[in-house]
Amino acid sequence: MTAQLLEEIGTLGEQRLLLPSYYSWEQFEALESLIADASGLRITYLDGWIEFMTLGEAHEEIKSILAIFIALYFFEKGINFIPVGSATRRDKTKDVSFEPDESYYIGEKKEHPDLAVEVTITSGSTNKLAKYLRLRIPEVWFWENNRLDVYRLREDNYEQVSRSELLPELDLELLVRCVLMPSRIEARTEFLKGIRQQ
Repeated sequence: MTAQLLEEIGTLGEQRLLLPSYYSWEQFEALESLIADASGLRITYLDGWIEFMTLGEAHEEIKSILAIFIALYFFEKGINFIPVGSATRRDKTKDVSFEPDESYYIGEKKEHPDLAVEVTITSGSTNKLAKYLRLRIPEVWFWENNRLDVYRLREDNYEQVSRSELLPELDLELLVRCVLMPSRIEARTEFLKGIRQQ
């Protein structure tokens, strides 16, 4: 079944497939175990819906570069952080299981990370924030169409904001510009120069 899924979803670029039926948590876990050895294939579960996604090079490149610059910012500003990457966030009682592209505890560990980052190269699912809301992750950044959108958790929903509330001094336009620069060395120099001038 794993080979068939990979063939159907496609292994070139980022592809998504939402299974057209309701699945119990037990069925989800069975599917999850079937694809455990399939590298580059991610599975998400929310309220009985299962989505598969393949991770292409473009996705992994942006994700990795974002992680480098976010870590660089933390180090440069002396902010203690714990990077936990794409560690699976799951809670059976809340009908959710997913993997952010990057995630961070700021300061110390808590039940869930303070910040999650998700990179979307192709169109994302319609409930992209619902899974994060289920675990009440305070801030979520979405990279899509060469831009970064920041969402902050309010009482019962997320609100799009113009600046990160976790990292209010971070110039997001500078971050995006540096991520998109073809030279990583020049991008690092420009990023450090920009944040040191704050």
